[in-house]
Parts: sequence; C-alpha cells; structure tokens
Amino acid sequence: MTRIDATFARLRSEGKKAFVSYIMAGDPDVDASLAVMKGLPGAGVDIIELGLPFTDPMADGSTIQLAGQRALEQGMTLDRTLQMVRDFRAGNDNTPIVLMGYYNPIYSRGVDTFLAQAKEAGIDGLIIVDLPPEEDEELCLPAQAAGLNFIRLATPTTDDARLPRVLQNTSGFVYYVSITGITGAAAAQAVDVGPEVARIKAGTDLPVIVGFGIRTPETAREIASVADGCVVGSAIVGEIAKGRPTAEILAFVEGLASGAHSA
Repeated sequence: MTRIDATFARLRSEGKKAFVSYIMAGDPDVDASLAVMKGLPGAGVDIIELGLPFTDPMADGSTIQLAGQRALEQGMTLDRTLQMVRDFRAGNDNTPIVLMGYYNPIYSRGVDTFLAQAKEAGIDGLIIVDLPPEEDEELCLPAQAAGLNFIRLATPTTDDARLPRVLQNTSGFVYYVSITGITGAAAAQAVDVGPEVARIKAGTDLPVIVGFGIRTPETAREIASVADGCVVGSAIVGEIAKGRPTAEILAFVEGLASGAHSA
C-alpha cells in the first residue's frame, strides 16, 4: 500500500473527501517553494502534486507556464526537484507526493535511473500528461513495478470506447479533468462533473479526483461533493506569483481545503 492508498483509506474511514494541491517546484525560488510545500499539510492538504518545471508545458495555461519559467530561471532541475522532496520528507513521512509533469526530463535521465531516484527521494506517484496508454511500457508499468502509483487523466472527451484503456493500468486515483482545454482556463461545474465521475466509477474502484477550474472554497466543496475530492493548482500558483507571504498563501490554501473537506 502506497502513501496515496493509505491516505484514501484514512479519508474514507473519516467520511471525508480529499483535498489535493499543486505547486510548481522552485517557484518563485527553491527556498520559498519548499517553505510553502512544508506548510501544505498543516493547511489541510491531503496529497501534494509537485510540478516538475519543463520548457514546453503544453497542457498548462499561462499561470503554470509562467511558474515553470520562473523556476527554470532560478536554476530548477530534476535533481533539485528531487532534493526538494527529500528536504520535505525530512520532516514529513506521511503526506503523499505526486510528481506531475512531462516525459522528456524523465526520458533524458533514463527511466530506471529516474524511478530509483524518485522512490529514494520519497515520491509516491506520477502524473505524466503526455504519455498515453499506448506507451504504458515506457514508464507506467515500470513505475508500478517500482512501487509508484501511475495516475492517469480522464477528460470530457474520453468516451466510453476509450475509457477502459485509460483505466487499465491506472493506480492511486483517477484524475478527472473537468473542462476541455488547459489549466486555469474556465470554471468547473458540478452539474457537468457529477455524471462524468459516475461514468468513470462504473469502470474502476479507484477514487476519482477532479481538477482544473477550481478557484474558491465554494467550488471546491461543490466539486468534491460529486467526486472523491478535488485538486487546486492555478489558483494557488497565482497567489504565489503575487509574491504573497507564505502565511497568506497557506491561509488561502486552508480555505480551499476546508471547502473540500466540508463536502
């Protein structure tokens, strides 16, 4: 059982939905990013998605693209991202960490080397948005063999013919993208999301977590009420981009987490 599996088991026993937060590793710099990351569990975050900066983040809107640029300009690399995870783990051995990004940096490192380093650093799962199920032998299956969850995205355009293939080798949870388009582009609507979550759940026993388009505690509560939890990314990254003090960023996150947990 991974930390991700254990977290969902705990939440089920408590009758609570999950709140997942995304930040970009190294944004606006390593020290500030690590300070926010260390404070997320205390602000109510159940699972941390940590963005791996990449030069061509095609699934992301401008908010996260700019965060990646800031991180890269500060010299953020895959090695420094893994070190950030180690530094977090020195004080927290319970909160799951999912590394979210693109395949190129992993391919360049070498899959076996990367997986060994990720496991050693304390990463629990991967979301690699540009690897479709047809490429499962590239990373998905080796990751699972190494003890890491491989979390797949399902979208409004994932039809009934495609969905079983998407779910086949997914583990940890299913990430449902609530809108068509890029991160931060539109508002999620529970009335649209609910039927899609039910459709996914008909094909898997995994938790379904909904992301994209969630910016307020009210929306977090509404979306979590029709799923197993929700993810907020761009709204948090946007607060970081404003140069807010760590305490203010974490207070913002706490409001979102309270919304999700009240569902």
